[in-house]
Amino acid sequence: METGLLLQYLLIALAVVASAAYVLNRQLPAFTRRLRVACAVPMVRERRPGWMRALGRWIAPRATGAAGACGGCDGCGPAD
Repeated sequence: METGLLLQYLLIALAVVASAAYVLNRQLPAFTRRLRVACAVPMVRERRPGWMRALGRWIAPRATGAAGACGGCDGCGPAD
């Protein structure tokens, strides 16, 4: 296979994976968060190398408070 054609296929594959990740995050945010946590937790363990722990911290979703878990709009409170 020609190098240029291989590079083109790799770029298209990267675009498809990025697009699928974006759609998955937009349509199923809770699933995406659980998937990221499941991937990151084994990486951040104490006995892992530093580069792997850094990658795990990068993959892990940001911590959210009780209000931030659903978007933080305060729409769940009691109706007045």
